[in-house]
Amino acid sequence: MISAYRQVFNATFSPDKYREMLADIDRQLPGQLDFRVAETPVFVPAGLRDKLMAAGESIIDVIAQPDFKARTEAAIPPHQRVPNEDERPEFLTFDFAVCRDAQGQLEPQLIELQGFPSLYAFQAWLPAVFRRHYPIADGVSPFLDGPDAAAYHAQMRELIVGDADPENVILLELFPKEQKTRVDFVLSEQAWGITTVNLTDVLKKGRQLFYKKDGREILIRRIYNRIIFDELARHPTLKTEFNLTDDVDVAWVGHPNWFFRVSKFTLPLLHGPFVPPSHYVSDLTTYPADLENYVLKPLYSFAGAGVKLDFTAADLDALPNKQHYLLQRKVAYAPVVQAPDGLVKCEIRLLYVWQRGEARPRLLTGLARLSRGAMIGVDFNKDRDWVGGTTPLFERGESVA
Repeated sequence: MISAYRQVFNATFSPDKYREMLADIDRQLPGQLDFRVAETPVFVPAGLRDKLMAAGESIIDVIAQPDFKARTEAAIPPHQRVPNEDERPEFLTFDFAVCRDAQGQLEPQLIELQGFPSLYAFQAWLPAVFRRHYPIADGVSPFLDGPDAAAYHAQMRELIVGDADPENVILLELFPKEQKTRVDFVLSEQAWGITTVNLTDVLKKGRQLFYKKDGREILIRRIYNRIIFDELARHPTLKTEFNLTDDVDVAWVGHPNWFFRVSKFTLPLLHGPFVPPSHYVSDLTTYPADLENYVLKPLYSFAGAGVKLDFTAADLDALPNKQHYLLQRKVAYAPVVQAPDGLVKCEIRLLYVWQRGEARPRLLTGLARLSRGAMIGVDFNKDRDWVGGTTPLFERGESVA
């Protein structure tokens, strides 16, 4: 999207160089990368960067309102409510389609949002991999609140570890060695000194939690939570000493309730030029006449599961729990990233952290995904090239727009 940088990158790109980059990743993190990394970063011009940031701030304006928790109480399923919720989400991620406005200018349109951590370690690590293999000028950076990776990791360490001993901080996941995002867990351990622990390995004694390491039982003081209830529901017979809904003496870093509060449930509460209209199906007395211009999303799903691009009014009538579904107006992704054989669609995720004591979250970095299909996620773009997850590199300096 920044023509000069794109021309330089594409001129030096080759399939062999891409394979060398993947081999480099595997040498550093053997067997850990289990999703497709795209061939290229995304060069985000200052004008689009500023619109993305403005869109994010308008969403935060709603989340920061004193009544936001009251407005989102119904988002949390009663049987999945976790005690000891804090007053704000430590993590916010906003997904935007890159589109064009009526004048042909690049603009973001909101697709999803989450009060849940994304690939915060991997996204800080990947840009340096690209820079080792391709000529990328200093005029772009993956970081938006700090000059470099060291400053980024200091912020993340403050949030996740705080004043605790890293030994007493765990990254909690369900069967972490089987997760496609396990590369991020390994990098989180390396960056912040924490330990990844399977939910089934957590020991519970009264209100205290422990994990075993090197034959020792170690007290858990802080949990960097990466478990979502959607995945737990796929294992109904799972036996554990600790259930997420237990009242225990730990500090959650990313409290599970915020996964529900800041989610598709929030979309109808948001308005603005970068937010497509959204409606709870249960609130509609009549359906839009142009249903072909809407997408149907289940409120309680993850990674695109259950999303329908084509459906009828009869399908909506047949929904068993209309309050659990959302209608969102479709957006037109603009093919904007120049691949060797044509243009590719793009989505950009903004990654925020909300430090304790601060009035607003900080936008640290981003994540980008490229697609040639109808759906953007890496699971929907298999067996194609110039698609998958990558890093957005944001233009430094002020916009001339």
